[in-house]
Amino acid sequence: MAENKTQPTDKSVDAFLESIVPPQRQADSRTVAEIMERLSQSPARMWGENIVGFGDTHYQYASGRQGDWFLVGFSPRKQNLTLYLTGGIGYFEEELKRLGKYKTSAYCLYINKLSGVDLAVLEEIIQKALRQAALK
Repeated sequence: MAENKTQPTDKSVDAFLESIVPPQRQADSRTVAEIMERLSQSPARMWGENIVGFGDTHYQYASGRQGDWFLVGFSPRKQNLTLYLTGGIGYFEEELKRLGKYKTSAYCLYINKLSGVDLAVLEEIIQKALRQAALK
């Protein structure tokens, strides 16, 4: 069975965050990193070249595929800040109604700028994702 392409690395999270441009994306990334580290009570770790993850979990699907992943994480992409959340986006339906400006996919929350969302609600979503991860 093939391994996940994205694996944890020993690369510096601080150096990665320092390299983010534009400055607002860097500031937003540092804020999200602080929130995720505080709520997960886990240090940040680089996964691949551009994902910052917090915590660790092992998963196994009914198909037999298994692997290791982080509990919550984010990546500062060119178009938006991508947040990776355990539980699937449908799990956060009520919170998303109060969040502000965002887009979603099955397991990701896309935010253009943190100034467009309610940070207290974002913290609720991240905390709920961590609780969901603990149930698995």
